[in-house]
Amino acid sequence: MRPPTAASTTGRMPQRLVVVAFMGCLLMIIPCFFVAAWKPTLDPRSSPNLQLSVTTTIKIQAVRENSSISDRSGSEMVVMPIAVNKDEAELTNDLEIIRMPPPEEGKGRVNMTFTEAEFSNSTTDEVQKNNDNGIFPATNVKDATKPKQEFSLATGKPKAEEGTQEINSRTEGVAESKISCDLSERRSDTCVMHGDVRVLGYSSSIILSKAPQADAPGEENTWKIRPYARKWESPVMEIIRELTLRESTKPADTPQCAVHHTVPAIVFSTGGFLGNFFHDFTDVLIPLFTTAHQYRGEAQFLVTNFNYGWINKYEQILRRLSHYQIIDLDRDGRVHCFRHVHVGLLSHKELSMDPAKSPDGYSMADFRGFLRSCFSLKRKSVGAGNRKAKLLMINRKGPRSFTNRREVASLARSLGYKVVVAGPEEAKNLSRFARVVNSCDVMMGVHGAGLTNMLFLPTDAALVQVIPWGGLKYACSHDFGEPAPDMGIRYLEYEIKEEESSLMRQYPRSHPVFTDPLSIHKQGWNVLWSVFLNKQSVRLDVRRFKGVLQEAMKALPH
Repeated sequence: MRPPTAASTTGRMPQRLVVVAFMGCLLMIIPCFFVAAWKPTLDPRSSPNLQLSVTTTIKIQAVRENSSISDRSGSEMVVMPIAVNKDEAELTNDLEIIRMPPPEEGKGRVNMTFTEAEFSNSTTDEVQKNNDNGIFPATNVKDATKPKQEFSLATGKPKAEEGTQEINSRTEGVAESKISCDLSERRSDTCVMHGDVRVLGYSSSIILSKAPQADAPGEENTWKIRPYARKWESPVMEIIRELTLRESTKPADTPQCAVHHTVPAIVFSTGGFLGNFFHDFTDVLIPLFTTAHQYRGEAQFLVTNFNYGWINKYEQILRRLSHYQIIDLDRDGRVHCFRHVHVGLLSHKELSMDPAKSPDGYSMADFRGFLRSCFSLKRKSVGAGNRKAKLLMINRKGPRSFTNRREVASLARSLGYKVVVAGPEEAKNLSRFARVVNSCDVMMGVHGAGLTNMLFLPTDAALVQVIPWGGLKYACSHDFGEPAPDMGIRYLEYEIKEEESSLMRQYPRSHPVFTDPLSIHKQGWNVLWSVFLNKQSVRLDVRRFKGVLQEAMKALPH
């Protein structure tokens, strides 16, 4: 065979190059075609129309996520996988994810109904926006978006304002208009206003409108009141809203009434130390009873430093002292008009009252009878009989707890007591625990707010207060020992020795904690509290404590 000539080779080479070039182009075009065809599926951002189709037609299943993730802009997103069938799953190597952004702010809230939990998590601005007049129920919120809606404290349901009527014109000044203030009491300042009284909660002002007299123009006096019964405690009083009471003879300075009430008003604060069981009663509930019980429920409460949780907790007490919904004075923008307003609460003693200074001579016996009616407590007094005496041991968790409570309970049983041990969990339900306390004859515990439950003990019962180490005898006796006789309760106390204190494991015997406790007191309340109250637990010497339990048993009626 002849070898190809140069001419023939030259003629076939261009044809081969064309074929090779054509095949190469095909190899490059085909992958690009497939990539272009599949790209919208792999990247939902490449085609808005396709993404919309995916998010609206594919079923989405929510899964439990440990955390949320953020997109590049920082907005929080909920992560959910798409549920796909078997064929669709084969198209991808990993589970496809759709990131669902949160709803846009301001949308989807028009018809929202707050649950109690949602309500408690709302910000102040959101709550104010959803309730123009700032009046909220002490019970469940049914609809927080309805403006100027008031709720009954007793039922939690909306109702028309009882004892009030809307008026459009200014009331005439009354002949007998006066403000009487008592600033001499150690515990609280109080003022009583008679006449045409206008309450402007939003400006913390209460105005007594007086008719001008040409022959005796007189002075327009002003008073400042913080309506909380602990006026000697300057730091806490600083956070109590101050109210300005003043007289006005100038019609231009007196705003028109929006609501006229036919019942008296009582103004007080639920701020301060409230939330502590002892202070709940000594700072507000007992003074409120002293001030309000004379009206037999026909009084309107106006509250500053409004504490929703506190109002709800003591609803059973509050609704018997006032038949009207409580008004949050700080948020209510209306002008409320009364003929009689009592600003501040009457307070005479720690955890007690003085019948000589109380309206109608009310005493702690009256208050305890009132509590029995509120919580349906059966026992008025400890009756003589053959039943075993029941001992309630209040045992705290952490500091000031009994570290040998089982040993103490065993001792009490050996002396003839039926023993009930209660901790914080048992005391959470106030109504239920009040009935437990009322069923007992003797109550014991280390100094603390839990001893306030003595209020629910029957008359002639006994209270045993265990006083921690640290020179605390006077303060402990002041808080619970002095009020006990006014309640008809026998009081006994047991002051522990160094060996019974857990402080022995924290400080040497030569430390001032043991040699000079008062030097710790002189360093201020914070140091005293930290050392003697917040770091100390008690291990009772049962041989020494035995005599106290025997004395308490003998003190009971037989």
